[in-house]
Amino acid sequence: MTNLQVITLVSVGAHPTSGRPRRAEQDARAVELGLRLAGEHLQVLHAGDAESEALRSYLGMGLGELGVLQQSAADDALPVLADYLSGCGAQLVLTGTQAETGEGSGMLPYLLAERLGWPLVVGLVEVEQVDHGIAQVLQALPRGQRRRLRVRLPFLASVDNAAPVARQSAFGPARRGNLEALPAAAQADPLLTAAQFQPARPRPKRLKVIKAKTGAERMKAATAKAAGGSGQVLKDVSPEAGAEAIFNLLIEEGVLR
Repeated sequence: MTNLQVITLVSVGAHPTSGRPRRAEQDARAVELGLRLAGEHLQVLHAGDAESEALRSYLGMGLGELGVLQQSAADDALPVLADYLSGCGAQLVLTGTQAETGEGSGMLPYLLAERLGWPLVVGLVEVEQVDHGIAQVLQALPRGQRRRLRVRLPFLASVDNAAPVARQSAFGPARRGNLEALPAAAQADPLLTAAQFQPARPRPKRLKVIKAKTGAERMKAATAKAAGGSGQVLKDVSPEAGAEAIFNLLIEEGVLR
């Protein structure tokens, strides 16, 4: 498949603990898959700041250069990526599922495929073969299942976490690689301009739900719950007392703070 024209789109990620810039894990898996398909002919593209040192982590995976469509953090990446991809002759464009920084909405693959008029494969795991302009791919489904699809080129695909793990980034190639700034007509993102950022808050915990399929499992779950001794049976109480008991239970379970 070395003749396949593959482009991988990458973004700047963030470490989950320290928050420092790094390569995005899903984007790195997309680069790994692209290297297996196209080898040294793989083209990697980023829309953003060409001076970001985090991009060199991708170069450390064995890339000679990485193209950067220069724009600021307040600009919209969708128009410049669509304009570039529509005129570069790409046959397969790989992306991660969701960015680790910025909006992180996961909508870019969908909007980009819609603007280009290409098919979109979600949850790509592997491209098995390409024959006469049609690719046979493997898609990840819930609970470890897989589905084989046939897609006509060109198409866009978001890479799943079930795809091969990205190789480590080597320091030497990362420093020797070239970050090439490409001309781009940047456009401001009106949604990002009007948005307000605030620290994320932990979501409320859900109450534990006992899932049982057979009668024996339901009986076992009901018996175990009854033997716990932490519950409280309320009979012939006032609405205020019942509401207070429910309120206290929600606090104990961590649903309310």
